[in-house]
Amino acid sequence: MSSTLFRTKKVEQSILDTEEPEHALKKSLSALDLTVFGVGVIIGTGIFVLTGTVAKNNAGPAVALAFVAAGVACALAALCYAEFASTLPVAGSAYTFSYASLGELPAWIIGWDLVLEFALGTAVVAVGWSGYIQSLMDNAGWEMPAALGSREGAGEFGFDILAAALVLVLTAILVIGMKLSARITSVVVAIKVAVVLTVIIAGAFFIEGKNYDPFIPKAQTVDAGDSLQAPLIQLMFGWAPSNFGVMGIFTAASVVFFAFIGFDVVATAAEETRNPQRDMPRGILGSLLICTTLYVLVSIVVTGMQHYSKLSVDAPLADAFKETGHPWFAGFISFGAAVGLTTVCMILLLGQTRVFFAMSRDGLLPRFFSHVHPRFRTPHRPTILLGVIIAILAGFTPLTELAALVNIGTLFAFVVVAIGVIILRRTRPDLHRSFRTPWVPVIPILSVCASLWLMINLPAETWLRFAVWMVAGFVVYFLYGRSHSRLGRHEGTEPGDVTPSPGRGA
Repeated sequence: MSSTLFRTKKVEQSILDTEEPEHALKKSLSALDLTVFGVGVIIGTGIFVLTGTVAKNNAGPAVALAFVAAGVACALAALCYAEFASTLPVAGSAYTFSYASLGELPAWIIGWDLVLEFALGTAVVAVGWSGYIQSLMDNAGWEMPAALGSREGAGEFGFDILAAALVLVLTAILVIGMKLSARITSVVVAIKVAVVLTVIIAGAFFIEGKNYDPFIPKAQTVDAGDSLQAPLIQLMFGWAPSNFGVMGIFTAASVVFFAFIGFDVVATAAEETRNPQRDMPRGILGSLLICTTLYVLVSIVVTGMQHYSKLSVDAPLADAFKETGHPWFAGFISFGAAVGLTTVCMILLLGQTRVFFAMSRDGLLPRFFSHVHPRFRTPHRPTILLGVIIAILAGFTPLTELAALVNIGTLFAFVVVAIGVIILRRTRPDLHRSFRTPWVPVIPILSVCASLWLMINLPAETWLRFAVWMVAGFVVYFLYGRSHSRLGRHEGTEPGDVTPSPGRGA
């Protein structure tokens, strides 16, 4: 039984599957498109909120170093993603990579994990976008009815109609085509980056050197907790992270790391890239470099404008401008955040539909969902299904407590991809790799360690919910996926091999 659970799908067969007319996606993306996608999904509310919040609570002005540390941790994972995405340019990202290196059951687990990660991420971002739009409407004197506004505090009935509408509109755009999605994303990302650069340049004129003193505040110990809200590492070892000081920088890095989540979504578009061997590494690493630079600059500006101890938690950057006598920047920043969240939502939805599509094409989910639209060449069936489900989820469910599941899902994917790089280097040294992760296995091992460290700093409650979702995934796999797997139906060849589908030649 174990041999069937860990059967691998050859890289050549995965690429061959992408050429089936009914299941082939249109190749239309360039390196610039991929970089824009990466910047579009990484830069969200984190750049406007997380920078000041972490500076006040964890690191002081040294939050800039925390962003550098988090960026390095992400870069380790990005190098592994770049090798896989250029070697195996197939939709599905970490799911497809795992199928080629670790086996079917691990691939199913990571695919199931990514479906949850992207679904919750899309819904959470849509609800956040709705909040910014309602804030801008309030500034203009327009007020949404309580029952159609935020689900939080809506009483017996509440449906966030703006969040649901955003998801449905973006679903329609993704059905029409990737190139249209890329063009819209390019325009929106240009606006978002312009807002960020304006804030950095304008804020630089209000920096006061005294606000950087001390740059690394004196360390403060944190009492260890014993509830499910406490980090897993506290419950396991009784160890509590410290705030401020040198160790506070790493505590802050574990928090601001989540502002980087999203660059891995770029890998899900590998199959729709014109020259993935060249463009995937450029898109993944380029978007991460741009966003890390912007995060560091914003953190330097906000802690220079106002002393870290006086920064607000809800809107630190906007309030810092208010303190300098420029309140109109608050509305400007809200506008930038609202515009930016549009692309975050769309690209997360894009990533989920591609993972779902890849799992369906392999037979682990119903093959009905792996047929592409005859005109647009997009996976319209899973896009519509998931778009409607997420729209309902975003409209009816307050998701703040579930948002941490997005984080643990992403980190779990990072671990799997890093391990997969090591395994595939040993099992398939003959594969042509246009991009090679340097210093294997050192870089992948460091990536695994960094991801696991961040995972055990998440609340135990998040681990519990994640475990429940994984158990449900095992049930679905053994009841449906294992018996319907296309790879399983072609057993009888050498382990790890697979013959072509009937009718396509032997």
